[in-house]
Amino acid sequence: MFQLSLDFFGLPAKRPTAPRIAPVESKEPFLWKHGIAVHFLRRPRARRYLLRLLPDGTARLVIPRRGSQAEALRFLERSEDWLLKQHTLWRSRTRARVPWTDGATFPFRGEPVVLRVVREPGHVRLAFADQDLTLPQQLPDYHAAVLAHLRRLAERELPPRTLALAERHGIKVARVSVRAQRTRWGSCSSRGVISLNWHLIQAPPYVVDYLIVHELMHRREMNHSKRFWALVAEACPTWREAEKWLKATRLDTLA
Repeated sequence: MFQLSLDFFGLPAKRPTAPRIAPVESKEPFLWKHGIAVHFLRRPRARRYLLRLLPDGTARLVIPRRGSQAEALRFLERSEDWLLKQHTLWRSRTRARVPWTDGATFPFRGEPVVLRVVREPGHVRLAFADQDLTLPQQLPDYHAAVLAHLRRLAERELPPRTLALAERHGIKVARVSVRAQRTRWGSCSSRGVISLNWHLIQAPPYVVDYLIVHELMHRREMNHSKRFWALVAEACPTWREAEKWLKATRLDTLA
């Protein structure tokens, strides 16, 4: 994972004319130049602008407490060479992967789906299963755009499902976080924070529910003792089948 901060440049923040780029302070990722999707996050505790290349090839730009959207955009423009270099390195590591274009297949909710790319005047429409998204321009590879959409979907669906199951089983959680762990499907902290891998949106629904229940039961047993597995079995009778699916599915094969 690569990261760049404002201090990297060693220059005072200037205020040139803001580039004509669409507003970005939203949950939707911003499709920047070179086909790179950028997530903008405002973090009150951050002291400076931070730019990071994520494992899925998208970028994340953190805006500090006193920062502005306009300055974040200028910082992104000043970081173009650095970000493009890191993105090129990322692409070189994944060069064996076939670009995602019309007809590409990938798992979604436990089933293989086909990506359809429809070119329309002024934009491109991507469709798969019951999903539909629009991009402002054509790209040679829609991999990053589709993954960004899947992650947004996971962030929208997984937390409420977790809270619903927690309520059903009478378990209190402090917070639900959807993350991009490289090797873990989920975790539960001693403070009651449930972290789920966004790739769960690609798993079958029964696997998603099992994984959530698994982490919820750690609120009662912070171990994998016989008592823990008894709690899991009682709450999720299909846990063995779900475990087999999780053990047979490598995270790095889903994207």
